[in-house]
Amino acid sequence: MKYEDVSWHSGAENFPKELPAEAGGTHTGMFVAWALLSGLGNPEFFEEIGALKTRSTTPGRFFYDRCDGKFVDEELNDEGNAFTLVYFDAENGRYLHDYAEVLSQELETAYHVADTWANFDRLKPLLDRRLAEWRSGALPGKKPWWKFWGD
Repeated sequence: MKYEDVSWHSGAENFPKELPAEAGGTHTGMFVAWALLSGLGNPEFFEEIGALKTRSTTPGRFFYDRCDGKFVDEELNDEGNAFTLVYFDAENGRYLHDYAEVLSQELETAYHVADTWANFDRLKPLLDRRLAEWRSGALPGKKPWWKFWGD
């Protein structure tokens, strides 16, 4: 299953013409990097996430280069996919709202968020809290991951 693709954004009519195509994936890169660094990644798919651990590349650049600008379910473990289905979902999830609230309040658009570790560090505490809420069943209107397979 494909959760996200940079081309869905960079090719859109409302995408700012002055920005590079990679800016269409910054929001996803932040989420993917956080998920992988938080233990939600598929160990068979990402045997080496050293560039994220050492911060020798940015979250968006990692997403663009390593994932070819596409976020797919094979990159995550079962828990990561269950959380992503609830939280990252563009129509019903909270991620895009949370991302914009934390990082783009003062910017022209959310696409203008810089792909930096400083921005990642601003977003990470909220992502950690959302995961904890989801695990406890407290994420509004959503079930914790283990309930997707029955009670």
